[in-house]
Amino acid sequence: MALSTRRYFLGAAAVGGAALLLPSRRSRAAGANDRVRVAILGAGNQGRRHAESLLTLPNVEIAAVSDVDSERLAAQHARVGNQAQAVADFRRILDDRSIDAVTIVLPDHWHTPAALLALDAGKHVYVEKPCSHNVREGRLLVGAAAARPQLVVAHGTQARATPGIIKAIEMLHAGAIGKVLVAKCWNYQQREDIGRQQPSAAPATVDYDAWVGPAEWLPFQANRFHYNWHWWRNFGTGDAGNDGCHELDLARWGLGVQEHPASISATGGKYHFDDDQEFPDTLQATFEWPGSGGSDERRMLIFEQRLWTTNYPHNVDSGVEFLGTNGRMFLSKRGKFELYGPRNVRSERELHGALAARVEDNHADWLHAIREGTSPKAGIVAAHQTATLAHLGNLSARLGRTLRFDPQTETIANDNEANNLLARRYRDGGHWAMPT
Repeated sequence: MALSTRRYFLGAAAVGGAALLLPSRRSRAAGANDRVRVAILGAGNQGRRHAESLLTLPNVEIAAVSDVDSERLAAQHARVGNQAQAVADFRRILDDRSIDAVTIVLPDHWHTPAALLALDAGKHVYVEKPCSHNVREGRLLVGAAAARPQLVVAHGTQARATPGIIKAIEMLHAGAIGKVLVAKCWNYQQREDIGRQQPSAAPATVDYDAWVGPAEWLPFQANRFHYNWHWWRNFGTGDAGNDGCHELDLARWGLGVQEHPASISATGGKYHFDDDQEFPDTLQATFEWPGSGGSDERRMLIFEQRLWTTNYPHNVDSGVEFLGTNGRMFLSKRGKFELYGPRNVRSERELHGALAARVEDNHADWLHAIREGTSPKAGIVAAHQTATLAHLGNLSARLGRTLRFDPQTETIANDNEANNLLARRYRDGGHWAMPT
C-alpha cells in the first residue's frame, strides 16, 4: 500500500471569526452500540494511559498502535493484544479504511500535523493537549475540523467530561458566587533538572528522523528526547502547554469567556533550574478580556507556574479559584471543591458527581459523540482557545512585554517580532506532514 503524503490548505472556514464557529450537530455516523475501531498514535506514558482507558470501554476495538521507538511500540502492542496492528509509520494506519478513529499521543510538535493528516484520511480525532504547538497551527486545525463536520475532534482536557466539574461550572454560570470576574489557576510541582548535554547518537531502537518529523531538524540529544522534549521550543510548549493547559482550560470555562483575550502580560523565566530547559520554571501570566467595553463585562484570568515546589495552594498541585461579586469557588481536577459566600462564609451546598478528571470519561464522551453524531464536550474550538492562552503566556514572558491580541485576526498589534512567533519554522526542504 502506498503511503499518503497529504498536504493541507487553510480554507474559507478558517478565515477571521468564522474559524471559531463549528456545527453544533453532525450527521449520525454509527449506532449507539456500534463498535468503533481506534488506533493509538504514540506509546509513551500518556499513550499507555490511552490504551488502559480504551480497554475498559465497551464496543471499542484497539485496531492499531504506532510509535517510532520499537521498544515502546512492542510494550504497547503487548498491552493491547496481538489482534492490533503494530506499525512504526502511522501513515499505514491512516490509509487503512477499516479504522474509524485515532488518538494522538505524540510530542506537541506532532499534534496538529497528525490531526490534519487524520482528518484528511476521514478519521475521527482525539488529540492530546495542547492541540497545537503554536497559534497558527491551532487555527489550521479549527479550520480543518469545520470543513469536515461529519468527523468528531476532541481534546485531552479531561475535566470537560468530569460529572462533578460539569456541575460546578453550571453552578458558577447560574450565579452561585455572583458575577465571576476573576479566575486564578496554578500549576505547582517539583520538576527535575535535565542537566546540560551535547548531541549524541540516537538509540538504535528509535527512528529519530521520523520522530523529528516536520519540525526544524535538531540532532538527537538525550535530554530533549522522551518526555524532556516538553522543555524545548522546537518540540514542546513548556509546562504551561503541558499540565498548565488543564488549569487554563478549567479557568477559562468557568470564567465564561467565549473568545481569545485582548491583553496578555506575563513575566517569568528560569529562577531555579540551571540546565538546558528553554521554558520558564517560574511564570506569572495575566489575561484580560474587555468584553464589549462595559466595565461589568471585563474578565481576568491569572495563571501561576512554579516547577520547584511542593508547597501548594489549598494543598493541591493544580486548581482554580473563581472570584465573584458574591463569593468564591475553589475547584481542582484532583477531586476538590469548596464554595464560599460573602466574608468567606463556607457554603454547605453539596456537589454531586465525581470530581477527579479521568481520561476514561473524556474518551467515553468522544466515542459517544462519534456514535450519536453529536459534539464532544472537549471540542476543538475550546481546545484552540485554551492552547492559545499557553502560547501567548509563554510568548509574553519570552519577549518581556505585554501583547495586544486581536481575537478575530489572531494577530498582535504593532509587533512584528511577536507576530512572527505565532507560527513556527518547519524543516528545511519540507516534509510530508508539514501543514501549509
